[in-house]
Amino acid sequence: MNKPWLQDYPTDMSETIDYEVKPLYEALTRAATDYPDRTAVSFIGKELTFAEVDDAARRLATMLQSKGLQKGDRVSLMLPNCPQYVISFYAVLYAGGTVVQTNPLYTEHELENLITDSGANILITLDLLYPKSLRVKQKTDIKTIVTTSIADYLPFPKNKLYPIKVKRENNIVIDTTGSVAFKEYKNYGPITPTEIDPKEDVAVLQYTGGTTGLPKGVMLTHFNLTANVDQISNFFYKYNRGDIKRVLSVVPFFHVYGMTCCLNFGMANGYELVLVPRFDVTDVLKTIHKKKPHFFPGAPTMYVGILNDPKLKKYDLSSIEACISGSAPLPGEVQEQFESITGGRIVEGYGLSETSPVTHANFLWDKRIVGSIGVPLSDTSAKIVKADGETPADIGEIGEVMLHGPQVMKGYWQKPEETAAVLKDGWLATGDLGYMGEDGFFYIVDRKKDMIIAGGFNVYPREIEEVLYEHPAVKEAVCIGVPDPYRGETVKAFIVTRDGVNVTENELDKHCREKLAAYKVPKLYEFREELPKTFVGKILRRVLVDEEKAKQVKQSS
Repeated sequence: MNKPWLQDYPTDMSETIDYEVKPLYEALTRAATDYPDRTAVSFIGKELTFAEVDDAARRLATMLQSKGLQKGDRVSLMLPNCPQYVISFYAVLYAGGTVVQTNPLYTEHELENLITDSGANILITLDLLYPKSLRVKQKTDIKTIVTTSIADYLPFPKNKLYPIKVKRENNIVIDTTGSVAFKEYKNYGPITPTEIDPKEDVAVLQYTGGTTGLPKGVMLTHFNLTANVDQISNFFYKYNRGDIKRVLSVVPFFHVYGMTCCLNFGMANGYELVLVPRFDVTDVLKTIHKKKPHFFPGAPTMYVGILNDPKLKKYDLSSIEACISGSAPLPGEVQEQFESITGGRIVEGYGLSETSPVTHANFLWDKRIVGSIGVPLSDTSAKIVKADGETPADIGEIGEVMLHGPQVMKGYWQKPEETAAVLKDGWLATGDLGYMGEDGFFYIVDRKKDMIIAGGFNVYPREIEEVLYEHPAVKEAVCIGVPDPYRGETVKAFIVTRDGVNVTENELDKHCREKLAAYKVPKLYEFREELPKTFVGKILRRVLVDEEKAKQVKQSS
């Protein structure tokens, strides 16, 4: 197929890659061999070398096998970004298992649904979450809960809140309750990694966000994930494997974006992972100031939070060389401001859980277009199709984005019908609406399900949100369609203002009318202190839609 974007590829960036078909755990194996004494993980003052992480992962893998883990079994990781996550992730892979990505903020009901769907029989989690985990264990196939404390890897002692009572024989824990302490891995010998088929064996079950329906388990093979790391590494053509680089890892590893762009990318290249367990603006600013990370993958809400911090000028952010913004559209104003304070480059990228996740990005050091998601990565094909799902759209015409490449998932876990609905001859139907410009740069307009039809016109929330972000009083904005008896739907905007700044509906209306056609201008505004978000900072538009529907039902009853 014609790939007009290749004309803009930098000379140092390959159009195609000679992939090595290897297990995902090879990233750690090789880093531990090539850079054994180099810092792999830093966490609130504690540092572990690649050799230490590798040894811990191999020993934990042996412990997991002693608890019954066999090749292909699923293990749920319900942890924030901490050394235990890194060790557990590679331990499961070394043992031949499949990692089930699990959000620590899940409710008991959500956790039960995920464990039941995945069939996981081992859960690795924090002691803080042990009571909830124990209740879920009683309703699912979980046989063993491995608990750990954040304090286990802090440079100062703290007591565990939920200590596990065990007995020992020959210095090995005898599991009497179905629970075992994470640190018991030290009593086991290191494993020889399990042989796997990289193109067939599933390394990770990555559950979709569930913002548009019930989450589905995306099957990502070892090859899907190693290929995507190779593609991203090729995109960072000014970086080399083995360079002294630090990756600020605040995007959760249990999110596909953090797993690939922080954990796997950093490990494969021998970079130090600077772990931040949750996004707190002050903590992140202090960490950047002290640890001097070079690469900061993030979401727009993270960059917005930093830009709006009143003490921003106290901190030195000049170490930041490169940022890829994902999970949500990056407003142009945010991009310009963040670059001005760091001196680094921040560009928008694009991807999905179903694509490991990255498929597109703007060039970091070459041509880029504000508002565009950039161009497809090496060996990635993309096209826009019309409503029938097959006919190619014209240049500039809006249609559904279709993707093809080595990073595209194997399918949805135990859901053949849903898989067949989105995977056709190797092409993934994304459900996203967009278009391609003449130069091959792509633009995402919105999700198909988020499009608003007002008075017969198609209205795309992202376009309105971009305009709202340009107003100096607006910190965050999101738009949805609400029922309208005359127009069918009308636009409602939810606004969070900058601290200490006020703005009226009339002022925002005037601002929008200067830049948008009348039918696109919001007719309703609601000002809020905060907006509902996922753990990674993506605004949950669907929650707002559901709230509005509930209001309509209440008013009509």
